[in-house]
This record gives sequence, C-alpha cells and structure tokens, in this order.
Amino acid sequence: MIVPRIGKKPTIQRLTSGSGTYTTPAGVFRLVIRMAGGGGGGGGGGTAGATNGTVGTASTFGGTLLVANGGEPGRITNDQGGNGGTVTVNAPAVTVVALTGGKGQGGATSSGVALSLNGGPGGHNLFAGGGAQGPGSSPGGAGIPNTGGGAAGGSSMVATGVDAGSGGGAGGYIEAIIDAPNATYAYVIGPGGAGGNAGTSGTVGGLGGSGVIIVEEHYN
Repeated sequence: MIVPRIGKKPTIQRLTSGSGTYTTPAGVFRLVIRMAGGGGGGGGGGTAGATNGTVGTASTFGGTLLVANGGEPGRITNDQGGNGGTVTVNAPAVTVVALTGGKGQGGATSSGVALSLNGGPGGHNLFAGGGAQGPGSSPGGAGIPNTGGGAAGGSSMVATGVDAGSGGGAGGYIEAIIDAPNATYAYVIGPGGAGGNAGTSGTVGGLGGSGVIIVEEHYN
C-alpha cells in the first residue's frame, strides 16, 4: 500500500502589539490573515468637564495591502455611540470577510431627575470584546485586549442634568488570503483609544481594546 505524503501542518503566528516586520517562513505558499483595528475609547460621563474618548488606531499588514481601521470614540452625550472602523483589502490579497466594526451604544441621559446612569456598551466585531456596561457610578468597561472591541462609556452618579458617556466603536475586521506571499511584510497593531475624562458627578470612559493580527501559514 502506498501511503500518501502528508505535508507540514499549518502554523500560526499571533502579532499582538507594536509594529515590525513579519517574515514568511520557508516553504509557505499561502497566508490566511485575520486581523482587527483598535477599538474606540468610551466617552466620559457627568456634566461639566466630561470629554469624548479618542479613536482607535488602524492595524495594517503589508502597508496598504490590508487595513483594519480603528473604531470611532464614544462621546459625552447619548448620541448612539461611536461608529466601527472601516476596512480595506487590496490585490493580490483575496477577501474572505471584510466587515466594518460594530457601533457603540449611546449612554443614558437625565433631564431634571436625580438618577445614577449607565454608560453605553462598546461595539463588537467578529472577535467580540466590546466593553461591558457597568452599573451607575462605575467607570466604563474596557474593550478586551487583542480583539479591537470598543470601550463602554463612563457612567454618572446620582445627580440631575447629567449624561452617561456613549460606547466606542469596534475596530474593523478582515479575513483574507495571500497566495505566493512575499518574503516580508511590514505590520502595525493598532492600540485602542483612550477613555474620555470624567465630568462633574461622572466617571471616566473605558480604554478601547487593542487590535491583533493572526497569521496562519500553509506549507507546500
């Protein structure tokens, strides 16, 4: 009986922070890339002095070959939250999945009644990871690192005329195939956006989840 030759099993490299150069191992004929940009920071809660979060940073692979943009920040009012990051896939990469990140949710608002308000949850992408809505008087939940999840907005304490912060959007998500890959590719892992400052009778927004790039290497 002739036993067919079984090639080397695929290997995986996880790029979780910073920037650098990815080197394709010898014998690899195909790369499958899964990646996300950084999540947007949650908006701060409260009244005077509250600020918006900041935008998440894009994750890139091969310069402009694959770009997963960061999520937009949550804001200081209940405006529906930050939009998710957009994505770009350029040839010769082939798109499997290319999705804009999920939108963050708006925070609660008070009009003349003394209430403790929850901040809006952060947005998700296919890695999930959005920051959870905390109870009133708690800071916004952070997005989970290396998912690109958006952060939750800051809440408010019991007071009148206050707003809870809205959630940040998630980083965009890409899954793509690169056949006959180059020897090297520059990459950047996008950090999550910072949370907004707390205002009077409020709490800070959460930190957006950092991005990630997962490289699956297939051999001849």
